[in-house]
Amino acid sequence: MAVKLPSASRGRARAPMAEINVTPLVDVMLVLLIIFMVTAPLLTAGVPVNLPQSKAGALKQDKEPVTLSIEKTGEVYLGEERIEPEQLGARLERIAADDPSQVFLRADRSLVYGRVMAVLGELNRAGLNKVALVSVGEER
Repeated sequence: MAVKLPSASRGRARAPMAEINVTPLVDVMLVLLIIFMVTAPLLTAGVPVNLPQSKAGALKQDKEPVTLSIEKTGEVYLGEERIEPEQLGARLERIAADDPSQVFLRADRSLVYGRVMAVLGELNRAGLNKVALVSVGEER
């Protein structure tokens, strides 16, 4: 097995190598992939709630909605802050004064229907009528 080396005796200059070294590109892409894989779970904020399944698609929105969560114990959270039941109406009226575009209601699937309706009643009494019930997408 012989190797043909360029000969200087022929008088030709060496031709430039026209291959691209993709190793640095692959290294950068793998680092970015790892960064996104680590940060993606941190972007989901809120109280862990066991949501029901639904076939409905995701909503399109312009502004960040207000998220109201009800745990299976019946505790109500506004974002990640726990709200006492007697303070809920006053807090919702303050939010209604700021004119939010929409309220997302996340309720645990094991909750009694009356508890969810009580919170929906408080939302309606405060003037927050654009309420979306959040569910988990259909498993495929």
